[in-house]
Amino acid sequence: MRLAKTCFLLSLVLLSAAGFGQQGHAISLTLKPFKNTQIYLAYYYGKLKAVADSTILDENSKGAFTGRQKLPGGIYFIVSPKKEILFELLLDSQQNFSIAADTVDLMHTLTFTGSPENRLFQSYTALTSKDGKEITDLQKQFANAKSKEDSTAVIDKIKKLNQEIQDYRDDIEKKYPNSLLATLFITMKEPAIPPADKQPNGKYDTGFVFRYFKSHYWDGVTFTDDRIVRTPIFEPKLEKYFRDLVVHDPDSINKEVDWMLLYSRTSPELFKFLLVHFVQKYVNPEYMGEDAVFVHIFNKFINAGQAEFFTEKYRKFLNDRAYSMMANLIGDPAPNLEMVDSLNKPTPLYNVNANFIVICFWDPTCSHCKEEVPKLDSIYKAKWKNEGVKMYGVMVDGGKTTWEKFIQEHELGDWVNVYETKEHHDAVESSGKPGYKQLYDVYQTPTILLLDKDKRIIAKHLTYLQFDKIITLKMKKLKSN
Repeated sequence: MRLAKTCFLLSLVLLSAAGFGQQGHAISLTLKPFKNTQIYLAYYYGKLKAVADSTILDENSKGAFTGRQKLPGGIYFIVSPKKEILFELLLDSQQNFSIAADTVDLMHTLTFTGSPENRLFQSYTALTSKDGKEITDLQKQFANAKSKEDSTAVIDKIKKLNQEIQDYRDDIEKKYPNSLLATLFITMKEPAIPPADKQPNGKYDTGFVFRYFKSHYWDGVTFTDDRIVRTPIFEPKLEKYFRDLVVHDPDSINKEVDWMLLYSRTSPELFKFLLVHFVQKYVNPEYMGEDAVFVHIFNKFINAGQAEFFTEKYRKFLNDRAYSMMANLIGDPAPNLEMVDSLNKPTPLYNVNANFIVICFWDPTCSHCKEEVPKLDSIYKAKWKNEGVKMYGVMVDGGKTTWEKFIQEHELGDWVNVYETKEHHDAVESSGKPGYKQLYDVYQTPTILLLDKDKRIIAKHLTYLQFDKIITLKMKKLKSN
């Protein structure tokens, strides 16, 4: 079934059953009007969904989800034969209860017997549904308000409804502090910024607001509770934190990643979730230079034996990627390239001298290269060449004849055009040393890097326009010194 295939990293990660209780689960279900058909019990895993159990309803619309092991705590949901989510429920320590509902009118027929927490969850869902509809109607009224007084009145009503929802959450937190529902409400909560008169110097301070919001962002959230993994709440909160509140600098990110992983080590499922999340995020990072975060995670956690839940195939992939990235981190010296030109004359990278060198690994048969290389050459001829920048173009594949033809047709003669001979490739391979593709992390073409005069890597994996901005800034700095 389609939903089952969404199981998180099914081909890469072994979702362990470790930590399940021994009492098992027994959830009886009466779900009209379905008869003689399969119904699924599924759960959230961050942003993803996966099936936990299924049952065949009989002629009387009755069935049961049963098992000898308890299911991990979290937000689950019932799925129809058409793979539609019908309603959500909470699973925690109590996993022996019954559910009855008629899909013709779920709002008024859904009942839980033997599960007080789900009755609370049901009441909360009903409240948010009612107040949410009223808020939506009020927002429409606000858009059509004729006066300031009308707008203010609508805003006050919306605030009152939002406060009603928050009061319900606060009440649950106080009465049932260890419940899953309270944990969900705490995770959803965002810091309330002190009013301007309570801020430093008695006035609004953007710096204070940012620092306060960040320092209180995780208040009440424990990184030792596996239950938050199986909710759709935790991962978006995590992503927002790293997107909006953490400086996009490897050292800053590493500090945040470390404390989360170290705190969560006593909670196997949460640790696993966080480690997989960070690996996926930084193995192919959104921002230049953040590959250093993946290298840090690899060295400190994966290579230290704390990721045994990864399959052997996935560990090999991570190992290969890590060692490729290690050799070409921002600020590090670029490895030398022992290449030859079209006449087979040795033309190593370190023989090229310039304030800035653009290395372009490309393939004349690659469709993306055919589009990007001419653009790169255009800006080189129009601007970079006059500023002393040199182009070092490396043929990765495509054949020497095709490569030479492309160079001639697109007038790339001003570039230092090189390739690796088969003899050199075989010699490197037989020696057991890493080849240039691993050293430069060339897993796709074109791959472009910018070096300074000392052959240190100062930029990589950007568009030609982004490279131009960096070169322009660096040139200004050189001229001002």
